[in-house]
Amino acid sequence: MLVLSRLRDETIMIGDDIEVTVVDIRGDKVRLGINAPTRISVHRKEVYDAIKRENQQAARVDPASAGDLREASLPGQFPRSRPSGIGRLGAAPISVSQSSTPPARRERDPMAPVP
Repeated sequence: MLVLSRLRDETIMIGDDIEVTVVDIRGDKVRLGINAPTRISVHRKEVYDAIKRENQQAARVDPASAGDLREASLPGQFPRSRPSGIGRLGAAPISVSQSSTPPARRERDPMAPVP
C-alpha cells in the first residue's frame, strides 16, 4: 500500500484521469473529493462490499426454482401458474351470459317528447 501525506487542498493523481483532493480535515476525519470519469464507479468500501454481497446473492440459483426457470424459458411453452377455472383474483371466471354488462341502449327518437 502506498501511503502519502497531503495537506488541505492538495491533490493526488491516480492514472491520467482520477484526482483525489483533500477537501477538509477536522480532528480525526478527512474529507476527500474524488474527480473521476463516469465510467469508473467510486464507492465507500462498506457500500462496495454491500453491493458485491447483493450481486453474489442474486447470482445464486436455488436448485428448487431452477426447473421453473428452465420451463419458463422453453419457446412456445407457457406453464399455467394457477389451476384452470380459477381467475386472477382467485374467483371462478364468469361467462358472458352471467356478466353484469348493461343491455344495449336504444337510440332515442330526436322528435319524440322528453319524458
